[in-house]
Amino acid sequence: MTDERLASMSVEGFLAVLGSDAPTPGGGAAGAIAGATGAALIAMVGRLTVGKEGFEDLEDRMRALVESADAARAAFLELADRDAHAFDGVMVAFKMPKGTPEDEKARSAAIQAGFERAASVPMEIAHAAVDLMELAEDATAMGNPQAASDGLSGAAHLYCAARCAIANVEINAASLKDEGRRAALRDEVAALRAHADRSLGESQTAFKLRLPS
Repeated sequence: MTDERLASMSVEGFLAVLGSDAPTPGGGAAGAIAGATGAALIAMVGRLTVGKEGFEDLEDRMRALVESADAARAAFLELADRDAHAFDGVMVAFKMPKGTPEDEKARSAAIQAGFERAASVPMEIAHAAVDLMELAEDATAMGNPQAASDGLSGAAHLYCAARCAIANVEINAASLKDEGRRAALRDEVAALRAHADRSLGESQTAFKLRLPS
């Protein structure tokens, strides 16, 4: 894993690292990049609506949408970098000594803490993506109709971000020995998955209503 910020890489450079044999960045970081892309598409729709004739009543709402989407894009890029390093603690813990019972106990505790941290960042990504899907629907339903496909594309990217992140939560949560904590994480991602499914459907419906009859 390179120490270079993912956001500073070229698309080709990021994909080369993603496709390498390095364990990170992986699906969680890729999901965060998808989230940033979805946020950028929402901002695009907003900017293509602001100042256009016939959308004067939506001026303030679209400006607020752009501001929120721009902030979300930056947040997703930060989450991508954090996710790329989230599994580091697990890898370090597995290399800890296990020669004595005390060593074994310390190693096991460190591994469990590592998996907990490794699940926490993609959980943040999933929440951020699902929350922003509501703005994608607004962009699709109310923005410049000529950019409605971009609004739906934003929703689809955010949906991808959520599902990638959820998968990463699930695989790390599965290694937790605390059954109560595992169950809580499973319930949380189940709710997020249902919300994401519902939000994507709403954006798809909004898109169909913007198509010329």
